[in-house]
Amino acid sequence: MAGKPLLICASADLVDGGPGVRFVLGEGAGAPPGFAVRQGGRVFAYLNSCPHVGTELDWNPGEFFDMSGAYLVCSTHGALFEPASGLCVAGPCRGASLERIEALETAQGVFVMASPACR
Repeated sequence: MAGKPLLICASADLVDGGPGVRFVLGEGAGAPPGFAVRQGGRVFAYLNSCPHVGTELDWNPGEFFDMSGAYLVCSTHGALFEPASGLCVAGPCRGASLERIEALETAQGVFVMASPACR
């Protein structure tokens, strides 16, 4: 996804396997929600929409990981997703994937790339 870089948080705000950061790509009521998490020292960002029914994943704001801290979990039906790939490995949408958002971490913080339509 190419586009305009959007600063979403400081690097220290994302702890391995800890709470994620929610953000919106664009402005207005129709702007798509996204989230970023850290696992294995890397940052991953996705649209906050389960491929099964389109609900947001987090069961409380920023709570995306399951109890083990190994998988992202959908609050609606318990689907489990690999943080690095977004692939659903268990649940009703097995084999489907979360929609990835390009993320970049620099000394200035964590950025995501907003698509041209979301500028």
